Amino acid sequence: MSSQAPSHEDAFEAHHGHSHGHEAGHGTLTSYVTGFVLSVILTAVPFWLVMADVFDSALLTAFFIMMLGAVQIVVHMIFFLHMNTRSEGGWTMMALIFTVLLVAIALSGSLWVMHHLNTNMMPMSPEMMKNMP
Repeated sequence: MSSQAPSHEDAFEAHHGHSHGHEAGHGTLTSYVTGFVLSVILTAVPFWLVMADVFDSALLTAFFIMMLGAVQIVVHMIFFLHMNTRSEGGWTMMALIFTVLLVAIALSGSLWVMHHLNTNMMPMSPEMMKNMP
């Protein structure tokens, strides 16, 4: 047993319950400003890509917009949601990975089914469409 009396900070922690059981920081003004500036840039660049018609290919433009959107998601998770591999004992990262995996399976499965339905549908001429009930 310790002969030392509990400190004022220990009593405050015990009374107010500020020990939440996770190691995630709450961010600083610098991290919030950095996240905000990166978010503004990652929003302005796709807008500029479309408005200035930078690429000749719409597919290439869409690809760059999607990639910048994915980067912006990561910026929001790091700078505003304070997600990292240490927060909540790693469970938030595990939940994120599980969610991304489920979304990828659902999207790829839906695209696969739609592609095969489109491929295997019987072709119809405009005349056949007119005679449909």
